[in-house]
Amino acid sequence: MRQSLRTKAIGICNDKIAKRGETVGLSMRLFANKNDDPELLMEAAEWWIKTHELDHFEKATKIRDMIRSGV
Repeated sequence: MRQSLRTKAIGICNDKIAKRGETVGLSMRLFANKNDDPELLMEAAEWWIKTHELDHFEKATKIRDMIRSGV
């Protein structure tokens, strides 16, 4: 996963955690409804679905920690 995507995903996780608490879930769809960067969206989907075989919804803290660890 490229660094810009890591930074964006961690920011989204931190924002959701700050607003809704440590137990908030996060869906694979990390982006706005408008698909303005399909390449980035596919990279996130591949990381989430193919590489890590994660469920559609996961805890934001889990995703943030995975990304921070470099997996």
